[in-house]
This record gives sequence, C-alpha cells and structure tokens, in this order.
Amino acid sequence: MNVITTFNEKKREKQIKYERSVLREISIKTLKEKVQQLFGSSRFVAGLLMNNGIEEACYDVAIEAYLLGAHFSRFGFYGETIEAVKYRCRNEERHLIDTLYHFFLYWGSGEEGVMNESLYYLCEEYVSYWWMEGFHKGERRHRLRLH
Repeated sequence: MNVITTFNEKKREKQIKYERSVLREISIKTLKEKVQQLFGSSRFVAGLLMNNGIEEACYDVAIEAYLLGAHFSRFGFYGETIEAVKYRCRNEERHLIDTLYHFFLYWGSGEEGVMNESLYYLCEEYVSYWWMEGFHKGERRHRLRLH
C-alpha cells in the first residue's frame, strides 16, 4: 500500500531540509558577537542585554533574517540586483525590524520612549546585516549547487 503525500508536505520538507543546511554555516558565537557589537554601544540596550530572554530574542530575529536572505538569494543568483531582491521581501524584513524594536521597547519599561529613532535604526542595521549574510551564503550555495 502506498503512502499518499501532498504537495504542501513535500514542499515543507524540502524547505526544512534547506533551512537546516543553511543554518549549519552560522554559529552561536557569531550571533553573540554581533549582538554585543551592535547593541552594546547603546546604554539602554546594554542594560537590557543582561536578560537572557532579550538576547535570545535577538538571536531569533537574526536567524529569521538570515533564512529570509538565504531564501531570496535564488533571485540574486539568477541575475537580479541586491536592491531588487531586497525590495521583494521588504514587508517580511520590515516585520522583523518592527518585532525587534517593539520587543526592546516592551522590555525597556518606557525608559527610551516610543519615538527613539536611534534604537530603531540599530534594529534596522542588525536585521539588514543578517539578511545580507544569509543572501550571500545562499547565493554561494546556489553557485556550488548545494540548494
């Protein structure tokens, strides 16, 4: 008797396999270093980073941005510019930036205020950095035919 699988199940399995293979190239050490490098200079965030939950939230957002960049890297491989590819996923990227920003504001207990642009720009730079890392790693994987 044959097992019947749907197209969505196969697609999801393939996606999980790809994400696992891409995530092998990223280490917790680099995640931790980038969080300290970018957010360690902000006195507001430096105080919050003592909380492990906040640091883990930064890791989660970094991993999501990394996977997003790796997923969209196939368009870059087939000839689109980075700006055009980034424009394709602007909504998802904006969602990650907003999530991290609001997370900091929530755990900051109102110390910084809602209109703090510098914190928002830090979050934007952080997500953009990890998106670019994922994009370049994904492009390399496509060139080496590891996708």
